[in-house]
Amino acid sequence: MAGGGSPSPGLTGQQRRRLRALAHGLRPLVQVGKAGLTEGLARSAEAALLAHELIKVQFVAFKEAKSELGRELASRLGAEVVGEVGHQVILYRPHPDPALRRVSADAPAERPRRKHRRPAKV
Repeated sequence: MAGGGSPSPGLTGQQRRRLRALAHGLRPLVQVGKAGLTEGLARSAEAALLAHELIKVQFVAFKEAKSELGRELASRLGAEVVGEVGHQVILYRPHPDPALRRVSADAPAERPRRKHRRPAKV
């Protein structure tokens, strides 16, 4: 399900949408292969989340079980599943130190929109 997954209780729909948009240009940093969710994979994902906060996990194997495995990995790491796109799962966990946070789930303040005026008829 593109951009789907079950809603996370910690993030609103708007925050999840913003994080999916921010993750659009990212490349997967972690790959789940035929060994599945191993301790090495969990350590790698932990390091990636600490460094980047928002990561993509590519499912090379277990593609049909990516939803369940993505939720399991997220619960192991204390992260949120933001969405699923193709054979990838997007995970988000804010940095424990607020001063080092680089990704914000909250949208920036919206600028007031200008009203477009029609040109005067001559």
